[in-house]
Order: sequence, then structure tokens, then C-alpha cells
Amino acid sequence: MTAPLTPPPPPHERSAQDAWPPPASGPGANEPQAPGSQHAEYAGHGWYGQDGPGMKTEVREAAVISLAVALGGVLLGVLWWWLAPHVPLIGDVVEGNWVVYLKDTEGEQGVGVDGTFTLLGLGFGALSALVVFLLRRRGGVPLVVGLAVGGLLGSLLAWRLGVWLGPAEDVIARARDAGRGVTFSAPLKLGAKGALLAWPLAALVLHLGLTALFGPRDPEPEFPEEPYQAPPAA
Repeated sequence: MTAPLTPPPPPHERSAQDAWPPPASGPGANEPQAPGSQHAEYAGHGWYGQDGPGMKTEVREAAVISLAVALGGVLLGVLWWWLAPHVPLIGDVVEGNWVVYLKDTEGEQGVGVDGTFTLLGLGFGALSALVVFLLRRRGGVPLVVGLAVGGLLGSLLAWRLGVWLGPAEDVIARARDAGRGVTFSAPLKLGAKGALLAWPLAALVLHLGLTALFGPRDPEPEFPEEPYQAPPAA
């Protein structure tokens, strides 16, 4: 007896889901793709949104913030002139020449002048950082730099304004006008120039802290799931 003749099995047909993608056409179709090309392709299809405004917009906003913060130095200068303690001086005539010296050599009014400016600078730094964070929660290098530069410019403006509003710097002329042995106030002077950094440093640290704690978080990247491809039949 002979075995019945059976037709050979039909060739394996791939389903539409398992079908290989058609070859690309056009220039550069046969070139190998870079490892990050698929990632770039996904970004182009909208799986990754634009992270914040552009660099030009951030720089423009930073310049505006820097100018606005620096103008706050006017208020700081007025408060420093108003709240800083007065350093008492006294004039006398020695051998026909006017001399001026401290009335209270052990007084701490000079330290109080620097301390008042430092405390006011810390307060203005905290206030400016809070306002900037509430107006624009998303941070950025230009924004932080603009905030720090504005704080430094505001401190310089407050220092010069306070000195200008305070007593005249010609103490000999003022001693002559006041008279011998009469107490008068010394010019407003900032002895510790490091106090100028209180505003920008406080603003920088507080803004970075607020951004780290309460700033928006970047979304996790989502990669699309590729369809399963069955291995080719042997």
C-alpha cells in the first residue's frame, strides 16, 4: 500500500499586526538610524511637550525682574536711614584747630548701623524671592540670576541713598555750625560692605528652596508600546 498523497502545507502568512513595516523610501532610507533617532521621533509626535518658555522669553523676564527688584532699593535706603541708630559725635578746638571724636567711645551704634542694613537686606531678599516665586513658579537659570543681580543692585542703591539722606559727610563744618562741645550725628556709613550681599544671597537661597519644594515637577517620559513581532518561521 502506498500513503495517500497530501498537499504540502501552505506558506505561513503573517497577520496584519505581525507584518513588517514597509521599507522607507527616499534619500537616506538605507542609512542606519542613530540611537536617539527614535526618541527624537517620539518628541516630534508630541510625547514630550515643550519645557517652559524659550530662552529669549526667560532672559526678557529675568531683565524685568532684575529691574523691578533693584527699584526696591529705594525703600530699603529710606528704611535704613530712618531706623539706623545715630552715632553721636562732638567737636572741640585744640590749638586753634577743630577736631571731631566719638562722644561714646564704647558705644555700639556703628555696629547697629551695619546690623540694621543687614537685617533689612535679609527681609527684602526673602520678600522679593517670595513674590517672584508666586508670580512665576517655574524657575530657571536666567530668572535666578536676574533675581540675584537685582538684589545686589538694590543693595547698592539703598546704600548710596541712605548716605545721601543722612547727615552731611563734612563733620568739621558741622562741628563748627553746632559749636564747641555740642553733640551731633555722624554721617550714615556702612562699615561692613559684606552687608550688601545680604539681599541677593537671601533671595537666591529662598527662591531655590521654594522652587525645590513647591515648584512644578517635570513629567516622566512616556514611550509608546511597540506591537509584538512574532519571530519568522523557520
